[in-house]
Amino acid sequence: MTGESNDHRVAWDRSTSRSLLAHAQQDDASAWTRLVGLYAPLVAAWCRRWGVAEQDVLDLLQEVFAAVSKNLNHFRKEQPHDTFRGWLLTIARNKVRDHYRRRTGQPAAIGGTEASLRMAQVLDPHSEPAASSADDEIAFGEVLRRALESIRGEFQEHTWQAFWGVAVEGRAATDVAADLAMQPGAVRVAKSRVLLRLRRELGDVQNHES
Repeated sequence: MTGESNDHRVAWDRSTSRSLLAHAQQDDASAWTRLVGLYAPLVAAWCRRWGVAEQDVLDLLQEVFAAVSKNLNHFRKEQPHDTFRGWLLTIARNKVRDHYRRRTGQPAAIGGTEASLRMAQVLDPHSEPAASSADDEIAFGEVLRRALESIRGEFQEHTWQAFWGVAVEGRAATDVAADLAMQPGAVRVAKSRVLLRLRRELGDVQNHES
C-alpha cells in the first residue's frame, strides 16, 4: 500500500479542521457560496412539495437563505440528531408558512382558499419533507453529488476508491481491499475519513478548531 505524503496529510488536516459551517459563520464568502450551492436544490424541492408555485420558488429561496445568513451563528449541534439540514428545514417551513399567510391575507387574491389549504399542509407534521418523497431523495442526491465533487480532490486515488467501493457500491471491505492491495482495516479507515469530511461539508459536524 502506498502511504500518503506528509504534505498531503497536513493539507487534508488543515482543510477539514473546521466545518463548512464554521467557515460560513466567519463570513467566508466562498464557504457561503458553497453552502447555498449545496442546499438550494433541496430547499427548492421542499418548497415544491409544500405546493409552492414554481414562479414563487426563487423568491422563497432568497428569503430562506437570507434568514440562514442572519441566524447562522445561532446554529449549534448540541445533540447527535441535530443537523444543519434539520435546522434549514425549520427555516424553510417557517418561510413557506409566511408565504401562504401573506396570500391568505389578501382578500382579492386568486387562489386564497388554495393558499389556506397549502398552509394547512405545511402545518401538518405528516407532510414533513424529512419523511422523504421521491423528489426529496433526488434533491438530496444532488446535494451529496455536489458535496462529493467538492471534496474529491482532497484525497489520494486509493483512499477515494476504497471509500467509493465500500460506501457507495456497498461492497465488502475485504473485497475492496483485495482489489486495491490494501488491508481491510485501511479500507475502513479510508471510508471513515471521507465520510467524516463529507459530513463536515454538509454541515453535520461542527467544531471550534481554527
